[in-house]
Order: sequence, then C-alpha cells, then structure tokens
Amino acid sequence: MLPAGQIGERPATPSCSESGDGRKNVEEKSDINIAALVANEQVSEDTDNGDLPSYVSAFLEKEVGNDLKSLKKLDKLIEQMTESKMQLEEQVLTISSEIPKRIQNALKNAEESKQLLTQFLEQETHLFSSINSHLLTAQPWMEDLGAMLNQIEEIERHLAYLKWISQIEELSDNIQQYLMTNNVPEAASTLASMAELDIKLQESSCTHLLGFIRATVKFWHKILKDRLTSDFEEILAQLHWPFITPPQSQTVGLSRPVSAPEIYSNLETLFCQLLKLQTSDELLTEPKQLPEKYSLPESSSVILPIQIMLNPLQKRFRYHFRGNRQTNVISKPEWYLAQVLMWIGNHTQFLDEKIQPILDKMGSSVNARLEFSRGLMMLVLEKLAADIPCLLYDDNLFCHLVDEVLLFERELHSVHGYPGTFANCMHILSEETCFQRWLTVERKFALQKMDSMLSSEAAWISQYKDITDVDEMKVPDCAETFMMLLLVITDRYKNLPTASRKLQFLELQKDLVDDFRIRLTQVMKEETRASLGFRYCAILNAVNYISTVLADWADNVFFLQLQQAALEVFAENNTLSKLQLGQLASMESSVFDDMINLLERLKHDMLTRQVDHVFREVKDAAKLYRKERWLSLPSQSEQAVMSLSSSACPFLLTLRDRLLQLEQQLCFSLFKIFWQMLVEKLDIYIYQEIILANHFNEGGAAQLQFDMTRNLFPLFSHYCKRPENYFKHVKEACIILNLNIGSALLLKDVLQSTSGQYPATAALNEVGIYKLAQQDVEILLNLRTNWPNTGK
Repeated sequence: MLPAGQIGERPATPSCSESGDGRKNVEEKSDINIAALVANEQVSEDTDNGDLPSYVSAFLEKEVGNDLKSLKKLDKLIEQMTESKMQLEEQVLTISSEIPKRIQNALKNAEESKQLLTQFLEQETHLFSSINSHLLTAQPWMEDLGAMLNQIEEIERHLAYLKWISQIEELSDNIQQYLMTNNVPEAASTLASMAELDIKLQESSCTHLLGFIRATVKFWHKILKDRLTSDFEEILAQLHWPFITPPQSQTVGLSRPVSAPEIYSNLETLFCQLLKLQTSDELLTEPKQLPEKYSLPESSSVILPIQIMLNPLQKRFRYHFRGNRQTNVISKPEWYLAQVLMWIGNHTQFLDEKIQPILDKMGSSVNARLEFSRGLMMLVLEKLAADIPCLLYDDNLFCHLVDEVLLFERELHSVHGYPGTFANCMHILSEETCFQRWLTVERKFALQKMDSMLSSEAAWISQYKDITDVDEMKVPDCAETFMMLLLVITDRYKNLPTASRKLQFLELQKDLVDDFRIRLTQVMKEETRASLGFRYCAILNAVNYISTVLADWADNVFFLQLQQAALEVFAENNTLSKLQLGQLASMESSVFDDMINLLERLKHDMLTRQVDHVFREVKDAAKLYRKERWLSLPSQSEQAVMSLSSSACPFLLTLRDRLLQLEQQLCFSLFKIFWQMLVEKLDIYIYQEIILANHFNEGGAAQLQFDMTRNLFPLFSHYCKRPENYFKHVKEACIILNLNIGSALLLKDVLQSTSGQYPATAALNEVGIYKLAQQDVEILLNLRTNWPNTGK
C-alpha cells in the first residue's frame, strides 16, 4: 500500500514560465498528483480487502480509459510510482536496521533486572535466617524481661496503693492532731480534702482501699459533726431558735447587746465549719427520697448547717402531725400547711439578714431562705404522700385537700418566692392515681356547678343590666359563672409540672365547654317558639360571650405554650394530618378552634331563626303594601306634601318595634349581625315581591321612593351612617323608576343598542346603577307606564 503523502512527489522540471508547454505540463502534473492521492486512498481500502488486481484495473481504467490521448500520462505515472517505491524501500530498510537494536537493548535490560532480583532474593533469605536466629537467641531474654516488667508493674501498683494509704493516714493523723490542739477549722478543711480524695477513688477497683477511706471519712465526719452540731445548737439556743412567734415579737437573742456580736461571730464560725463538712456528709448520708412515681426533680441535699437548723422544726412537725395527736386530723390539711407557711415567714428575716451574708462571704451560690423552705417542703410532701391514699375516694375530703394545697402553693410561690422548678406539692398531685382522681372530682363538681347555675332563677339575667358601660356584652349570669369556673380551673392546673398533665386538664375544659353548649342548645330548643323572647336572646348572648372569651384565651401565652406542647404530642402520635399540624404550628388555629366553630355555628343558627321570624312578621304586615295601586297614584306635583303610604305603616311599625326590642336584648355585635342579615332579606323581598311585581306611573314611582328613602332607610340610620347602601336593589330600582322621561328614553336606547355588550356599564354607572345587571334595568324600565306616546 502506497503512502498518500509520497504519491505524486517528484522534482520540478525546469521550464520557462512564459512557455505554453510549461503551463500544460504543470496542469498535467497537478491532475496526476490529485489522481495519485485519490488512488492511494483507494489502494489502502482495496488492498486491505485483498483485491489488488481489481484495484489496479480500476485505477488504469480511470486514468487511461478509452481515450488513447491519455496514454501519454503513463510515463509520468510510472516515474511517480517508481520513486514512491524507492522511498518505501528506504523506509523499510531503515526500520529493519533499528528494530533489532531496540530488541537487544530490551533483552539486555531484562537480564540485568533478573540478576538484581536474584541478588535481592538471596539477601532476603539470608536476613530471614539471621532474624530467626536472633529471635531464638533473644527469646529467653524476652521472657525474663517480661517477667521483670510484670514484677515492676505489680510493685508500682503496690507502691501506689501504699501511697494512697499513706496519704489517707496522713490526712487522718492531721485531723487527729488538729482536734487535739482544738483547731477545728483546719480539721474540717482536712476532712473535706479526704472526702474529695474519696470521690476521686470512686472509679478504682480496689474495694479494700475504697472501704478503708470511706470508713476513715465516716469516723472523722461523725466526730466533727457531733462536736460542731453540739456547739451550733448551743449558739442557736442562745438566739432562741426556732422562732415560733412572728418577727415583730422576736428578740432574736438581742436582749443582751453586749454579748450579741460574740454570738453572731460564733454562729458564723460554726456555720462555715459545718459547711466544710458538706462534701463528706453527702458521701455518707443517703438523702430521703419519695417513691419514683411522684417524679420529683433531682436535687442536692439541704446543706448541713440548714439541716441542723431545721431539726427542731422537723421534730415539732412530726410530733403534731403524725400519730394520734389531736392536731393530726386528715380532714384539716390547712393546719400543717399553714404551720409550714408561718415557719417560713417567721424565719425569713433572720435567714436573709444573718445567714445569707455568711454564704455569700464563702462564695456559695445557695440561697438560705430557699434552702430552708426546701427542707420544710419535704415534710409537707411526705405528709401529703401519706395522707392522700387515705382520702382518695372521699370526694369532699379530697377536693378540700386539693383546694388547700393549691392555696398553699400560690402563697408559697407568690409571697415567699419558692421556684416552680423545686419539688413541690404539684408533683404529688401529678402522681397517676391521684391525678386521675383529681380530674374525676374536678369534672364532677364542675358539672354540679353547671346544673346549679342553669337552674338558678337569675341564670339568664345579667348582673350588670343596670350599668350600661359594663353591660355591653349583656352576658347572662350562667355564662359568666361558667367562664369564671373555667378560669378557676385554669388557675388550678397552670402550675402542674408537666405539659402532658396540663393538656389533660385542657381536654377537661373543652369537654365542659361542649357540655355547656349542649345544655344551652337544649334550653334554646325549648324556647324556639319564642325566638324573640328574653330567654332566647339571653342564650344567644351567652353563646356569643363564651365564643368571644375562648377566642381571646387562644392568644394567651399559657394556651399558646399548651398549643406547642399539643403539637409535639400530635406529631409523635400521628393523630393529625400534615395540614392540621401546619396550622397549629403557624398559629393559624388554636386549641379552642373546635369549640369556637361549634359555638359560632349555634350562634349563626339562632340568629338565622330570629331573622326569619322577624322577616315573616314584616312580610305579613306588608301584604297591603304589596297590593298598593302604584299605577293610579297622583304625581308629586298634584300633592301639596308627600306623605307615607298608609299601607306601609304596619310593616314599618313592626320592623321598628322588633329592631328596638332586639337592640335592647342582644349585645351590640350580635344585633349588628342581626340587622344586616335582616336588611339583606328585606332588600331582596321588596325588590322582587313589590317592585318587580307591579307597574308604576310617575306618582307611584315617586311614592315608592319617598317610602323607601324617607321612612324605611332612616329606621337603620341609628345603626350605620348610610343605610341605603344596604338596600342596593331597592335604591337602584327607585333610581330607574324615577328617572325623568328624557334620561329614561336615552338609557333605554343605549341598553337596546348595546344589549349584551360591555359599554352599557358606563351608561348605568352614570345614572348611579352599580348593583343591578343590564337585564334587570331593562325590566325595570318596562315597569314604567309614563312613557310618551310615540305612535308605536
């Protein structure tokens, strides 16, 4: 196969540029080169396919063909092919001479690599045998060294063990030495160091060492605690501790001013020394814990000096409120609750003024008053936990206990600043059995209260009926009492420690609202025949008031927090759709939405019934007005003064009386909805039943307009500034019927010429028509009888 780049390459033949033969040779050479290039490509393809003879034949056929004149190209083709052949042979010879050299170099490199690899393998074998030999030689040494290292580690452990024992004994000796020299502060500090050492060793597996240090701490702690406690109690006795009387009558040991500074100095010294024993006391003393079912928050023990100060009060509490004492009466929880509150109040001033500065001086974050209250609170919690099971199924006693506990909690938090995060009585009431009983009793007494409030003679009378400014909502007594009941229930459970318990109470409140709604519905059905009566209106006011208050509560921070808690519960239980969860999360809905929707539906039904009742009365009173002879009434120019149609008086009087009656009986917001609903029906009725059902001459149209604009519309002017805007059909119908002849004819022509097209709107707006459609206007124009005689 001939390379395409070498076909047609030959030295240029010298020629004269002006010779015609030269130009001819150049052209022939160009043609031959092109042919050779094309032929080379074809040769490549055909020789690859093994059909060289066919290719040669085709090439000659193409270059020579049947034209004998083309034979003169053969010399040039042969010359070109010969030259290409020589070049190819030179290339083949060059390549043939270079390839063996490359192969020889490659073989040489491979041989050298093989020799190197063999050397490496020999070295590896030698090294492997040397290492094995060395390991065999060193094995006994390694075994001996390992044994020696194990011995060293064991000796180090023993040494560390002995150091710990030595350190403990040293601290113990120091404490003994300090006590012998009566240096109690240093002894207490050293004991604190030993207690910290005990804490560090808690993760150790040396049980004997742990037992030794714990026994040592316990030994010295008891000695120091007994000694300091005795001295501390002696100082407290000098201060007449505890203070049984109120602060006003306390002398607090200051009847001897000379010795008072010394007493308080000793008090501070002993308090600080006892506080140093706090760490060891927490190690040795197991804090009293109520059963886990009460879910009390985790808290540290009351600090040791406060514990000692609490001892006499704890003895008094147990003496009076346990056992068979006359003061231990299960039906009188207020006795011990009031006693605890009194003790806290009696000692607050002393704790704030004398004890708190000591704690601050020592850099402690403890609040003396709260620590003292926390210690007394544990007495109350233990007492409640013991008493509640005994009265759980006596509704009256249990309810009384809950009431007293809630009063106690309120005063404890509001007056004495006791934090809600500390253990308190609400944790005891939140215990499952007690809490479910509380819910049951709360429901029972709430239902009883609802029965009594609805059966009361004053149930439907407003307490503020004689006070106009206060009685805007016209709330009946039963509704106000019921909402006060719900508010009281909220106050009772709002301090519960967990959101789940609060949500259960919220469900109780929603059940009570639904129950009260059902009761109102039942009473309403009894009053259906007198839908304009006082009781029916009072029920409607009650429904509106409850709905309004619940909507206000929905924006309260407390209920918003409950909404967030409910959202988390619903999300965990998958009890709501994604849309409902999204509405709750975005605050588009509230926890009371279901109740509010039901109340709003009831309100709408009751208002609709009232509107229908008044509308029927007005329709009955308007029968004569419907039959008025609108065709034959005198024109306005024929009357001296326009006056109300006599047939309109009955229905306007009926309407006026009912509006006045309901304005007095319904609250402002309800009455506004009522009259707007009524106006909507009246507008349609007058338009369809009176205007469209009759024909009007000039006098009839003027009389209708006078009756509407000067008599009907003003009835509602007390409730809005432009009452005619609520009677759009009637107002615009009067405009059409009272257009002067020229304007009416022009409007009629415009409507007929643009029937069904948009431009008619502009003409209607020009005369004041915005509500009525074009077809309605055409009908109204046809109701006029005062058209001029055009001969048609």
